[in-house]
Amino acid sequence: MANLVIVESPSKAATIKGYLGSGYKVVASQGHVRDLPKSTLGIDIENNFEAHYINIRGKGNLIKDLKKEAKNSSKVFLATDPDREGEAISWHLAKVLDIPVSKTNRITFNEVTKTAVKEAIKHPRQINMGLVDSQQARRLLDRIVGYKLSPFLWKTIRGGLSAGRVQSAATRIIVEREREIQAFKPDEYWTVTASHKNVEGCVFSSKFYGTDEGRTELSSANDAEVIKKALGENPLVVESVKKSIKHKNPSAPYATSSMLQDSARRLGFQAQKTMRVAQELYEGVNLGSDFGGSRGLITYMRTDSLRISKEAQEAAKEYIVSNYGEEYYPQSARVYKTRSDAQDAHEAIRPSSVELEPDKIKKHLSGDQYKLYRLIWERFVASQMQAAEYDTVSANIRCGKYIFKANGQTLRFKGFLAVSGDTGGDDEDESATLPFLSENDVLTLVDVRPEQHFTEPPPRFSEASLIDFFKEKGIGRPSTYAQIITTIISRGYVTRESKMLVPTSLGCVTTDLMKEYFPEIVDYEFTAQMEDELDDISSGKNTVEGVLSEFYDKFKTDLERAQTQTTENKSLSVAETTDMICEKCGAVMVVKSGRYGKFAACPNYPACKNTKPIKEASDEEKHEPVSDKICDKCGSPMILRTGRYGKFYACSAFPKCRNIMNVENTLGVNCPLCGKPVVMKKAKSKTVFYSCSDYPNCNYSSWDKPSDLKCPSCGKPLYYKKGKDKPVCTDKECEMYGKGLPDDEQTEQSRS
Repeated sequence: MANLVIVESPSKAATIKGYLGSGYKVVASQGHVRDLPKSTLGIDIENNFEAHYINIRGKGNLIKDLKKEAKNSSKVFLATDPDREGEAISWHLAKVLDIPVSKTNRITFNEVTKTAVKEAIKHPRQINMGLVDSQQARRLLDRIVGYKLSPFLWKTIRGGLSAGRVQSAATRIIVEREREIQAFKPDEYWTVTASHKNVEGCVFSSKFYGTDEGRTELSSANDAEVIKKALGENPLVVESVKKSIKHKNPSAPYATSSMLQDSARRLGFQAQKTMRVAQELYEGVNLGSDFGGSRGLITYMRTDSLRISKEAQEAAKEYIVSNYGEEYYPQSARVYKTRSDAQDAHEAIRPSSVELEPDKIKKHLSGDQYKLYRLIWERFVASQMQAAEYDTVSANIRCGKYIFKANGQTLRFKGFLAVSGDTGGDDEDESATLPFLSENDVLTLVDVRPEQHFTEPPPRFSEASLIDFFKEKGIGRPSTYAQIITTIISRGYVTRESKMLVPTSLGCVTTDLMKEYFPEIVDYEFTAQMEDELDDISSGKNTVEGVLSEFYDKFKTDLERAQTQTTENKSLSVAETTDMICEKCGAVMVVKSGRYGKFAACPNYPACKNTKPIKEASDEEKHEPVSDKICDKCGSPMILRTGRYGKFYACSAFPKCRNIMNVENTLGVNCPLCGKPVVMKKAKSKTVFYSCSDYPNCNYSSWDKPSDLKCPSCGKPLYYKKGKDKPVCTDKECEMYGKGLPDDEQTEQSRS
């Protein structure tokens, strides 16, 4: 009889099958097999919060097949993911397969590699009930909040709303940031930048700093004018020059939060996408026969640890020394300190084999897989390398009683930058250089640039910065970050605008209501404290009943108070109003949502059951007329619209007039056929091409960028081919085909 190994996903099953041979059968549970019922609370609160689990609908046949396989196997290994959720899935599998917890063969591996899987098979253990209880407590806690609080929101705000414990705190973060932005009042300030020549005639810049007493802020144009006047009246003398060597250490290998932030910043991936692609890399990708078939490429991607195994450190050292040289490896292996509140259950996220360079296996990966794998691989290798070194120069330049500062640096030794050129964007002067300067050099003033600025409000949260806030405040855990963001967006509390998170009116109203009646649920410290209490369950310091009882006693009191006060005081009921008046009772009608969308309803229901359809705004109402664009067919204002291929202008008299105009992105080059401006456009494939702005009256278009230079042989325009910095002739019948103009002739044509 073969041994049975049960994992969560089919792709992971396919990878592991190749490692274990014919004596093992590997199948997938496809996630959870049991859960709380959807139609009821599923928790007996009066009986120590006992949970009533049922088999998930639609998984009956799968469970039947798993039971059959387990019955016909000599051993059953439960190999679900190595975290609390995975531990709980193994516990549920043991329940449906009638395997006593004391006899379970639970195995975990931080990376899906042949060595790790075979080693795990040799050392099975029992299911860790501390981890299971911790996951159950989180699930029950969220179920109680959702099922008890949602009906209150239906009555108070509108039907169909769904409440969540951590999601409510996350929404509050975004709402409060938006209100901080709205309340922000900018302050004016000025900077003064001077350009000078040194004794050798090299030009460089410096910025006004202050006086001998310290930094001085310039708050008005008059302040800046005083500095400008002083520059014209006093000599500029180099007072001091300081040279030093600056060391920049590499960043630590990725934890979940830093991976999500970097993936958003450098790849533009949303959190949910990053976790999905990382899961694919962890579970395994078929690399073909050259690389041993299916292999897991990274370690487990849900972690808050920065720890690296000794084996991985040794492999990194060997790779760095052999590929870059001994000078690129530090005197001792780098060790990164994990936060004190981290669980540290797994290693940091790293490649399972440093020898699998991204470009070597690129053809076996999807575009997204390659991008994320390369990010993880480079970060890990760089984290084990020597620091980068810079020669830095800072100079103080005196002008009367005022001091200007100039800073520059040049790269002395690449160190980890040989692998990862990304420095995190924290070096403003990284590319700045200064000419040779000596003390008491007298400089020649070239230019003075006073500039007005205004302080800016704090930025809206992006997914990356919100995750950083979660980590700082202790809200959620690595495995929940992406789900929290996805949930608050899908429920309509938050929306994305240009990759930034903006609260909706619904999110603002709900947050205000929660802060008034359930302050603990939306409190950052309470949410973080609850995470610590869940950790205490897994370590045996607390129990499920203890945590839930303490929470529920206060929550029940708050809920009863909220229900009483909102029933007694109708003015607390919040609803989106319309400009419609109920003709039956004279009340202002409110917006309701039904199975067929939104409609207007009388707020005095059920005494008055009047309803009306809500008319959707027309295109003319949704778009502001563009004042400088007039329809050349009927004279009506044009409006800016967005279609499937980008933005364009449409006549506001539509449908009587169907005239449209392109949003011109002109190049300063005229069409060779009709003489009108050439504009840049995008095709369906998002590939850029160039077309006449008078299309469809003129059909001129080109995939290559036209120039205003002409071929001396055929007289046709020269074009910039992809990857070329000079225009060439593209007429295959011309003797100049593929050639451009000499520099002197190009200059002469440009002048004429």
